[in-house]
Amino acid sequence: TLICFRKGNNEQRRDPRMEEMLSSFQSDLSSISSEIQTLQQQSVSMSVRLKNRQAVRSQLSQLVDELVVPSTMISPVTEQEFLEQLHELNNKINFAKELSFRETLACADIQDIVDRLKIKAVSKIREFILQKIYSFRKPMTNYQIPQNTLLKYRFFYQFLLANERTVAKEIRDEYVDTMSKIYYSYFKSYSSRLLKVQYEDVADKDDLMGVEDTAKKDILYSGFFSKPSLKSRNTIFTLGQRGAVLSPAELEAPILIPHAAQRGDCRYPYETLFRSQHYALLDNGCREYLFLSDFFMVAGNSALDLFNSVMGKTLSMFLKNMLTYVSDCYDSIAIFLCIHIILRFKAITAKRNIPALDKYWEAVLEMLWPRFELILEMNIQSIRNTDPQKLGVLDTRPHYITRRYAEFSSAIVSINQTFPNERTNTLLGQLQIEVENFVLKMAAEFPSRKDQLIFLINNYDMMLGVLMERAADDSKEVEGFQQLLRARTQEFIEEILAPPFGGMITFVKDSEALMEKGQLDKLRNDEVRITQLVRGFSSTWKQSVEALSQDVMRSFTNFKNGTSIIQGALTQLIQYYHGFHKVLSQPTFRSLAVRSELINLHHLMVEVKKHKPNF
Repeated sequence: TLICFRKGNNEQRRDPRMEEMLSSFQSDLSSISSEIQTLQQQSVSMSVRLKNRQAVRSQLSQLVDELVVPSTMISPVTEQEFLEQLHELNNKINFAKELSFRETLACADIQDIVDRLKIKAVSKIREFILQKIYSFRKPMTNYQIPQNTLLKYRFFYQFLLANERTVAKEIRDEYVDTMSKIYYSYFKSYSSRLLKVQYEDVADKDDLMGVEDTAKKDILYSGFFSKPSLKSRNTIFTLGQRGAVLSPAELEAPILIPHAAQRGDCRYPYETLFRSQHYALLDNGCREYLFLSDFFMVAGNSALDLFNSVMGKTLSMFLKNMLTYVSDCYDSIAIFLCIHIILRFKAITAKRNIPALDKYWEAVLEMLWPRFELILEMNIQSIRNTDPQKLGVLDTRPHYITRRYAEFSSAIVSINQTFPNERTNTLLGQLQIEVENFVLKMAAEFPSRKDQLIFLINNYDMMLGVLMERAADDSKEVEGFQQLLRARTQEFIEEILAPPFGGMITFVKDSEALMEKGQLDKLRNDEVRITQLVRGFSSTWKQSVEALSQDVMRSFTNFKNGTSIIQGALTQLIQYYHGFHKVLSQPTFRSLAVRSELINLHHLMVEVKKHKPNF
């Protein structure tokens, strides 16, 4: 700034030296500003170079850390530290591979030691896993223990698969070979020991529903599957307690121990042994599939192929043994129970989301279904070919063939309700038709219609009672026999009312028919007949009803059914007598003196109730 001095006369004067000095100062300030800008640029440049150097240093430091491979990093396999070191070695191997792709010169410096460490690790892993696999072969070994140990070291196999596939394949092949032999040996021994505790008496080709009891006593009551000492009441046509094998409690119960059963002198039907054998297969198969998928890192078809490599020989043995047994088996209930055991086991594996045994389940069903159908068709044919005249003395009680059918049909229907099968229903329908025809053929052997009806009613009632214990009330079998029973019962009621009350009943029916046509006057001259009917009924009805009741109760094996028939007969009698009243109240007969001798309907109903049996 220029300092101006104002003098008294307001005149301004300038100092040349001061002006020069200030000009010089201004020039110096311009120079300093330029230098500051230069320094700022240099500072920014240095900062960038520093950051670049730090970034390079970081990458180089990481590279150096990855390249540093201690030659002692692989410790004994049994130490937990080995697993951590193996992960670290695997990372360095992958890092070295990555560097080699980039043609990094430093990679060559560590490649040799990395390779040596990899060989050392592969050798130790191979020895460790093979020892675990060989331990499976020791007698009485619980192979689940070494399997669980291997699962803890599943990374070992992953390391081999990534770095030495030849050794990985060797490990897998050795495991497959070892476990295939172990499973085959175990299940072969277990299956043969199971058969030693099966019932000794089994059905043969002559044990069919329509075969007459000549060579043997009635198999329904003889305990067909067992010796008397075994106290088993199982039979070829009766389900009994055998169906319990399908209950959740028994279906997944612990497997049978054959030597313990032998010590206790226990015997079992085939389906119980079948359940135990296949539950052991299900349990081991599911566990093995999960292990293979987890340890060998396979899924989908690869997992199924590996599973079949391990279990294929065992499954083939199962199918072969089953084919041998089934081809000579005539116990249709056992076969049907086995079918439903497989259907339930198939549902269990599906729920667990394990498809390993799906093809085996299907193969078993494809073997069992045709055999069951064949046995059923043989039974149908046996009933169709039955000759009633060869079945011994006629008896109005339920026939043993119809009882066999009732027990068998109720068994199949009750089992089939959970997994309905239309083919089974069709065959049962054919069997029912043949049984109905057989009952009619047998009834025709009786000389009197009354005995024929008693035989039919006893058999229909027995079959219906057995069926309703197990089958649904709306099943085809139940509905069919209910209709037959109602029809024959009504006919029987008419049959037993005819001897004591036939004259009155005929008169009522004839009169009602003429009334509908308006021709009742045709009976105007039947006063004598009417008088006899009125007085005859009044004097004998009590004795007739008593005799009728006793006769009915002697004729029918089921007291409840007999009681129902008596009640139906008495009800029908009252209806006929009510009709008799109605006819005689018509103008045509209104002047008859005998009408006063008719029994009062209400009084008759009260008296009839006294004659109803109390059962």
